Amino acid sequence: MPPIIVYFLGASRSIRIAWLLEELGLEYEVRGAEREGNKAPQWMKDEVGGLGKFPVLKDGEVLVTESGCIAEYLCDKYDSAHRLLPAIGDPERYRILQWVHAAEATFMLHSLAILYTRWNQPDGDVKATEKNLAMNVEKDLAFFQSELSKTPGKFLFGDDLCVADAMMEFSLDFILTRELGVKAQEWPEVEQYVRGCQETGTWAKARERTGYKL
Repeated sequence: MPPIIVYFLGASRSIRIAWLLEELGLEYEVRGAEREGNKAPQWMKDEVGGLGKFPVLKDGEVLVTESGCIAEYLCDKYDSAHRLLPAIGDPERYRILQWVHAAEATFMLHSLAILYTRWNQPDGDVKATEKNLAMNVEKDLAFFQSELSKTPGKFLFGDDLCVADAMMEFSLDFILTRELGVKAQEWPEVEQYVRGCQETGTWAKARERTGYKL
């Protein structure tokens, strides 16, 4: 079988895919790089085409983009025991997938609005804009903490990891590390959840192998 290749941009969502590959016990090659001028290097964009955004997964002749789509692809193809994502038709699958999609469509969307304000608003009251935008992030984190309190274990759906954890860990760590909408209060349960994810052996292996650092 041709090797699985992960195009890994440093300090990015790419850690989600490396972590999943470690969880699935799959062999993979890392083609990684750090940003140049706050952008992916041109050689990476040239190799994958499209929008030139990362991570990108190449599995033989199959090229998959968007971290949520890659995560679902890997689970559907390689997780035959449905350990990380239940089978199609199982209601639990869609409870998990709602977090796979929320990681980007809600949590990252709201936090990136703040980051882009810092980067791209040369005039005006950036702090006031951040304060208004922070309300969405605060609601997101409060909802996450509420849902986390319902689980019998340290992860979203108990003591066993699932694909939702692989997606949400980065989003939450990104928000906390970049202090995007979190300055008004503490989020100890969220911080504990992120630490729990990062203390798993597979996350640590993915970090070591890729050189990831947020």
